[in-house]
Amino acid sequence: MTITRTLLPVAAGLLFAATAAAQMPAMPTPGPDQEVLARDVGTWDAVVELNMPGAPAMTSKGTEVNTMGCGGMCLIGDFSGEMMPGVPFKGHGMTVYDASKKKYVGSWSDSMAPGMSLSEGTYDAASHTSTSWMESPDMTGKMTKTKSIVEQVDADHKVMTMFMVGADGKETPTMKISYTRKK
Repeated sequence: MTITRTLLPVAAGLLFAATAAAQMPAMPTPGPDQEVLARDVGTWDAVVELNMPGAPAMTSKGTEVNTMGCGGMCLIGDFSGEMMPGVPFKGHGMTVYDASKKKYVGSWSDSMAPGMSLSEGTYDAASHTSTSWMESPDMTGKMTKTKSIVEQVDADHKVMTMFMVGADGKETPTMKISYTRKK
């Protein structure tokens, strides 16, 4: 009788687990949307041109290293270099394709901002261009909106242009990063 009392709950637990597993949706696998992200995998040399309103243009250099994570479902990026000459800069981001939103969504954190930035964007296969909008805290903690356009020039070159979006909706170009893939 003791064996029956011990085995009955175990058998019921196994039956429940098997039933739950049979009802689980299939695990996602990388597809065409993740292939868009995978094109950025590698190490990239970056030339940063910063054009903040009221200040002279500045140029600096950096390196971006991108890998695919989560079984090929997300792009993980790490940037290091200088955002302005003599000012060290480090940033870390992750981008995934959100099938429910039908958009690429991402997060970004860096050494010049006091919080996390969140983005949503789209990819146009015809022009090889990604366009995304980001809300992020500036160095003072005030939430700002930016727009970025990344043009994939070819397999080894891309250009990201960032625009500040004013309260009036006007877009002002503030930064351009030209990337060349390291061989």
